[in-house]
Amino acid sequence: MSAEKMEPTANVSNGAGPVYEEKKETLSPHDLSEMLAAGTKEVHEKAENTQFVKDFLRGRIRKELFKLGAVALYYTYAAMEDEIERNKDHPHFAPLYFPAELNRHENLARDLEYFYGPDWETQVKCSQATQRYVDRIHEVGQEDPVLLVAHAYTRYMGDLSGGQVLKKVAQRALKLPSTGEGLEFYQFDAIHSAKAFKQLYRSRMNELELDVETKKKLVAEAVKAFQFNMEVFDELEEMGKSIQEDVLDAGMPVHGATGGDISKCPYYNAKMAASGGSAYACQLAMAVLRHPTGQVLFATWFAALAGLAAWYWM
Repeated sequence: MSAEKMEPTANVSNGAGPVYEEKKETLSPHDLSEMLAAGTKEVHEKAENTQFVKDFLRGRIRKELFKLGAVALYYTYAAMEDEIERNKDHPHFAPLYFPAELNRHENLARDLEYFYGPDWETQVKCSQATQRYVDRIHEVGQEDPVLLVAHAYTRYMGDLSGGQVLKKVAQRALKLPSTGEGLEFYQFDAIHSAKAFKQLYRSRMNELELDVETKKKLVAEAVKAFQFNMEVFDELEEMGKSIQEDVLDAGMPVHGATGGDISKCPYYNAKMAASGGSAYACQLAMAVLRHPTGQVLFATWFAALAGLAAWYWM
């Protein structure tokens, strides 16, 4: 298997950040990115088949869950970026330190202000499942910072993959302003090319001087990240049962409803989009656009799920 390695040039394109030159690089099964992909395959499939995820793919969700999901993401990213800043000079994380390009918690704060108003901080709180995730991030940041690599790579690479495919879909479904309010989580102003940046990030990660045992620890930590997110999904499902709103039922197909045609599966199309296939990205977007009420749920929560699974897809 091969991948492309990029290093930034001195050029800046349209004020959007560095441009990356592409150089061929051969990947090994012992590279960290490859070990993560193989080591998380099983838990990814479990995450994909949680009831919450299956329901949102069918378009069955209460509208309030959209905002609650953004709240969970805010607390997760605030914790992760606090620990990244604390460990920015750590030799096993410094090459992956891209705050201007990647940081999300301030973007999410602006999204929450848009949805809840200027006093949003008095209206939201960290849920129990999210708090367990946050506590784990702080624990590794303070006691074993190399494990932050698993959390950062899992989340950010997903944000640059499936979340980008569905940004415009979410904007249309929610009738959000074209200026981007409510969707700043998806906006990476300092990254000129998401594909090139993801390849650079994977290359930097594979170049970290880590022994085999440390790489295995990182795979185990990535599995934990999936598990924490599944707990958040399950918690949101329970919260949804007490929210008195009409259920959105857009009938988004899941694996069992595709009639054996994998190309109709939203996860399959997301996989192709994340790997850079523009045709599949269009196919996914059009599939969602045929289900207007399902767009809100699919766009928002796929962005969160993509954060868990995108590096497995890549």
